[in-house]
Amino acid sequence: MDGLKEAMLGLLYPPACIACGGATGEPHALCAACWSGIGFIARPYCERLGTPFPVDLGQPLLSPAAIADPPVFERARAVARYDGTASALVHRLKYSDRPELARAMGRMMAQAGAELLGEADIIVPVPLHRWRLWRRRFNQAMALASVVARTSGVPCDPFLLARVKRTRQQVGLTRAQRQENLQGAFLVPAGARARLKGRRVLLVDDVLTTGATANAAARALLRAGAAAVDVLAFARVVTEA
Repeated sequence: MDGLKEAMLGLLYPPACIACGGATGEPHALCAACWSGIGFIARPYCERLGTPFPVDLGQPLLSPAAIADPPVFERARAVARYDGTASALVHRLKYSDRPELARAMGRMMAQAGAELLGEADIIVPVPLHRWRLWRRRFNQAMALASVVARTSGVPCDPFLLARVKRTRQQVGLTRAQRQENLQGAFLVPAGARARLKGRRVLLVDDVLTTGATANAAARALLRAGAAAVDVLAFARVVTEA
């Protein structure tokens, strides 16, 4: 019965590409053109920051940036570069009231972050401040984290981390300004510390830019007793050398 219902819905509402609206073979998917417009990140990349290397040197390596300024978190991974189709999907998820996009994006994240998920005890989405959540109506990181959790089987706990400081928008700020803006922004509630202690956390967000948000959130989690923090994002900004 369910199969017949889905078939009838498919006739009435043919599957469309989540990026451009063109025809696709299945719902919640990308057409071939939009798929080719995603700059997927795969090895070789920095084992700490997840930033791609231009050439494969045949062994796991750290980037100069990871050596010069090590992040608070242990490892970061992302599905794709923040450009083309990937940036369009993030923008629509965040600003165009399209939470259903999280289904396909989250599945891609679960695949890209399989190594991290294999070691994670708990998934924690980067939280929004309550006023920003009220304006936006949903937290895009939470939407993605829920899909990653369902796909991987790793539990998600959105109440392990709170955003207690109303920060400025990060867009347009320098690296130093981002760090200052996020000082004291995150807190692990006292009642959540027992659930966090000694656990390995996978922190989920939509975009990884300079790493300032991920560092601030990871610092709060580690201070509250987390054993380690890794980061998984759908897209990340990659600055060419």
